[in-house]
Amino acid sequence: MQTIKCVVVGDGAVGKTCLLISYTTNKFPSEYVPTVFDNYAVTVMIGGEPYTLGLFDTAGQEDYDRLRPLSYPQTDVFLVCFSVVSPSSFENVKEKWVPEITHHCPKTPFLLVGTQIDLRDDPSTIEKLAKNKQKPITPETAEKLARDLKAVKYVECSALTQKGLKNVFDEAILAALEPPEPKKTRSRFLEKQTSLHAAIPCTHLCRTTCLARLDPSRVLGTSWQRPGITPSMLSPHT
Repeated sequence: MQTIKCVVVGDGAVGKTCLLISYTTNKFPSEYVPTVFDNYAVTVMIGGEPYTLGLFDTAGQEDYDRLRPLSYPQTDVFLVCFSVVSPSSFENVKEKWVPEITHHCPKTPFLLVGTQIDLRDDPSTIEKLAKNKQKPITPETAEKLARDLKAVKYVECSALTQKGLKNVFDEAILAALEPPEPKKTRSRFLEKQTSLHAAIPCTHLCRTTCLARLDPSRVLGTSWQRPGITPSMLSPHT
């Protein structure tokens, strides 16, 4: 079975873990617990062929700067995350995160991901930022940074409302399988199915999708079917 390895990086508390939990379980976590290092695996169907999608959650705190790169080898795609209501996390994209991943994996594609977009129009959040003479990051500003840093593209989402959430992972899978080419037409959507084939107990995350830490063979839960795949190795879904 082929594998797609997706590693999520970014400052602490920007919503990286919430991104993964909300997407894979359709449930927003009720409390914040800083990540040290977690990785999960799900089996996905792409064009009728099974893949193991490995989702690697990393710690953004400086205390783990030496530990975090241990998860980088053989990465197929990075998600570089920042909060649209945290200008400092946005600044760290170019000051820390992109330099770090390009140092360790110079040829690996990455997406720039804006999180917490539900707070962009939140009055209390806007007021708090205004006190420091700051504003939420606009999509146009983020898109410009993505171009400047040579990201595959910019995408944004809310783990709380799930707006744009599925698209983040659709684009990550596409980036991993299809390195971007100028003027190339890319299929932009995957059909996500959540039928559970077997009830397999897990201790970490388990709801509609069953995840198993470090053990893809135990996961049967979620499948993606993607129409219009161009690589000859994959047959289009019909």
